[in-house]
Amino acid sequence: MPEVEHPEISIVIPAYNASKTLPFAIEACLQQEYPEGKVEIIVVDDGSSDNTGSIVQKYPVRYIYQHNRGPASARNTGWLAADGRIVCFTDADCVPAKNWVAQLVVEYASDDIAGVGGTYDIANADNLLAGCVHEEIVQRHLKMPRYVDYLGSFNASYRRRVLEEVGGFDESYRMASGEDNDLAYRVIEHGYKLVFTREAKVAHYHPTKLWQYLTDQFWHGYWRIKLYRGHPRMMRGDVYGGLLDLIQPPLALLILVLLPLAHLTLVAYLVSVLMSAVVAMQIPRPVAIIRRTGRMRYVALAPITFLRAFARGLGLAVGLVKFFICEGLHDQKKKSFSPSPPATSQKAAPPQ
Repeated sequence: MPEVEHPEISIVIPAYNASKTLPFAIEACLQQEYPEGKVEIIVVDDGSSDNTGSIVQKYPVRYIYQHNRGPASARNTGWLAADGRIVCFTDADCVPAKNWVAQLVVEYASDDIAGVGGTYDIANADNLLAGCVHEEIVQRHLKMPRYVDYLGSFNASYRRRVLEEVGGFDESYRMASGEDNDLAYRVIEHGYKLVFTREAKVAHYHPTKLWQYLTDQFWHGYWRIKLYRGHPRMMRGDVYGGLLDLIQPPLALLILVLLPLAHLTLVAYLVSVLMSAVVAMQIPRPVAIIRRTGRMRYVALAPITFLRAFARGLGLAVGLVKFFICEGLHDQKKKSFSPSPPATSQKAAPPQ
């Protein structure tokens, strides 16, 4: 790639086996409506086994290859190599609007604003599942205020100096789930502000297969436990996820735990009550979306989110075992075997 002289902005795209969608992401980034020579694009190939690398090298962008370490690591590799004072992050399956960078950058009105993020558009609206997932996100984003406590890494930007100050993304998050929450929480804990704008959009290829979507949601629940272990005060939720989002997975998990005892009358009654509650929680958001869009097809969101509650609940259960029980025992074992500091000999003071 020809070197960009003194870039103001760096765009970082982590990519793993992304050959199908990555060209659209790169082309959209190359077409940004921003002063020429002020934007650099960095694609970090996170150990792809397809032809991601050969595709990237056809474009005038910086290409960095690393062995597979996960998207958090790939983003860190990207911003550490970046020259821009503001680093914008998007994903290999996203297509930023032409004014995406400009709309993010304009929100940096004061030095205490550390990051700015935007919203989704949709790249595959013809698919019902993708449409339902997208409209639910839109519904959430419509209620988000200007100042937020969470930015999604699919459409986010941070001052480079702030990334240096907080240490970037936590690379122990090996999958794309929770690492962006963790970064946002740490940035706020350092006294900075985060801004959300609906004017900065990236179109996204949302999931089209239910089983894959539910598998992703399982991992969402799993990594949530690690997130809450590190940030216990956020167990009450952030601006993106409300109370209903928080309580559904534990309720679903409780139902699954009680099912083997459902032959007992009292337990059967309790399962019935809990199941009715979880079903009822699926109604408000599809109703709001149908009112906003006028399209009855989004009634399909209710059974999707119902199944999602159980997928996340199972993820919570596995995460509890991993991050609280196993890691807790490991930490305790390390403490019990840690050597005591050597005793210092006390010498008698010389006679006066």
